[in-house]
Amino acid sequence: MACSCMELALEGERLCKAGDCRMGVQFFEAAVEAGTDDLKTLSAIYSQLGNAYFYLQDYAKALEYHKHDLNLARTTNDKIGEAKASGNLGNTLKVIGRFDEAIVCCIRHLEISREIEDKVGEARALYNLGNVYHAKGKHLGRHGNQDPGEFAPEVKECLQKAVQYYVENLELVKSLSDRSAEGRACGNLGNTHYLLGNFSDAIMFHEKRLSIAKEYGDKAAERRAYTNLGNAHIFLGDFELAADYYKRSLQIAKQLGDRALEAQACYSLGNTYTLMRDFETAVRYHQRHLLIAQELFDRVGEGRACWSLGNANCALGNHKLAMQFANRHLEISKEIGDQTGQMTAQMNLADLKEIMGVSEQTSGIEKSETAFGNRATDKSRRFSMENMELMKLTPDKKQQTKQVTGGARPKQKVQKSASVAVDMGVDQKNSQNGSGDDFDDDGLFDLLTQFQSRRIDDQRCSLRLHEQPSPEADESKDVRLVSSPGSEKLMDMVAGFQASRMNDQRASLPTFPGLTSQDVIGQLLNNSGEDNKKVPDDSFFEMLMRCQATRLEDQRSSLPQELSAPTVPDEDFLSLIMRVQSSRIDTQRSDLPQRNPSTPGKKKKGT
Repeated sequence: MACSCMELALEGERLCKAGDCRMGVQFFEAAVEAGTDDLKTLSAIYSQLGNAYFYLQDYAKALEYHKHDLNLARTTNDKIGEAKASGNLGNTLKVIGRFDEAIVCCIRHLEISREIEDKVGEARALYNLGNVYHAKGKHLGRHGNQDPGEFAPEVKECLQKAVQYYVENLELVKSLSDRSAEGRACGNLGNTHYLLGNFSDAIMFHEKRLSIAKEYGDKAAERRAYTNLGNAHIFLGDFELAADYYKRSLQIAKQLGDRALEAQACYSLGNTYTLMRDFETAVRYHQRHLLIAQELFDRVGEGRACWSLGNANCALGNHKLAMQFANRHLEISKEIGDQTGQMTAQMNLADLKEIMGVSEQTSGIEKSETAFGNRATDKSRRFSMENMELMKLTPDKKQQTKQVTGGARPKQKVQKSASVAVDMGVDQKNSQNGSGDDFDDDGLFDLLTQFQSRRIDDQRCSLRLHEQPSPEADESKDVRLVSSPGSEKLMDMVAGFQASRMNDQRASLPTFPGLTSQDVIGQLLNNSGEDNKKVPDDSFFEMLMRCQATRLEDQRSSLPQELSAPTVPDEDFLSLIMRVQSSRIDTQRSDLPQRNPSTPGKKKKGT
């Protein structure tokens, strides 16, 4: 049986190395079902299965098997295996967004590697820690719409931590003469400095990454370096050099035969030539981007291309063609539910209609539809949001809520309270009686008491227990209350609920699928001597507390994910540039001089 398990595992490893991870997983799962008593073989199967599922993007399964590998390594006191499993577990936790737990695992990987003087493992742990902090910083700053270098302090702190670990990794891999690892560290340092706004440092590291990629003939890394160099030069205002880097990136994308990467380069080139006010060249590149986006069924990218083409044609004076692209952008935005795109397209249409001489009344209607406060364009906003000041949750907030304007967008918790108010009829009552400012906390609690009182009474139970029953007491009534069948059922039900809660809090010993006999683990623990009787040290409890602290975060609701757009670069610098340049347009406007009224007592010339 053990031999059969080994043969299945070797075949699964061969298939995974050949690139057929899906079939390799089937062989590894068959090896687990066959079972073995060899703990080292079982650990290797867990590790390979976790990596294969990670490659297949089945992160739940990858997490499961990497946890098995970590538990088995700790049980057998295998430091090398524990370090390897901790690193794999940290990478998986990073991908699914559980950054704090990932940091704990990567730090454990680093500590063990330094303890056993494993320089290669230490370099990997430093690199993984930099990746986790980099990903955490990007995750925290993804919804702030800040430009590079203008992130919140907690985002900057994460990115600076990432730089610290990347620099340590770079120094270590240089001492190990690992050029490929040095190139990866330089690329990540360039990306992190770019987010911190250190564009000169970013260019320096990306140029080093480019030279190492050329040295090894790594075309994919070379293309990424060219793209990153172009992005950095955009923010330094050197548009011509940025366009040159994007053209080189486009050439490599064609050599690789990757249409999505080719579309991304065309998109970046179109935006760069728009900044250079060469709108004809910008139109050509945006048309190429549009064709590839339609070919790949990328609706988000198609909408971006239509928006860019509308702006470029408007600048060239082709207003009818610009209106066609603006209408197409509006249709796509409605189709994919992009409210920001809808508002942008509606504003562009309003401006184009005004330029083309459409009546002022029509353009005014279009402008009113694009207002942020208009309920017609914000379908997710409920009518009860107009009277959010009704929901005063505490008396201390009473004065503060009166100062909140109607245009402010409420938070999610307030939205939930508002929906409850609609269900109870509070909104209807206030719409009839007038403004909601007269509605105080007592009225809200009275309504809650009326609706909840019956439910509270249904949950009450009274038990009368007397140590010395008095002769005047109704003995039959007391016996009925204590020992009636209904009371016994109630007590059994309460005991059942409480017992399940206690069972949920019990800790169970780890189980290892594929292990034919659990007695192997028992014998191992018994033969380990007094070392297993030691109380865990403070570092173990600290790691446990840090892991448990993230369980609260797992219950929070997350913001909606952004729509994927394979033909649009992740670093969409055009949106950043537009926010930076938008304020400059207003500062260049000038008002017409007002005609001063004639002063009494002075005569005009010619009279």
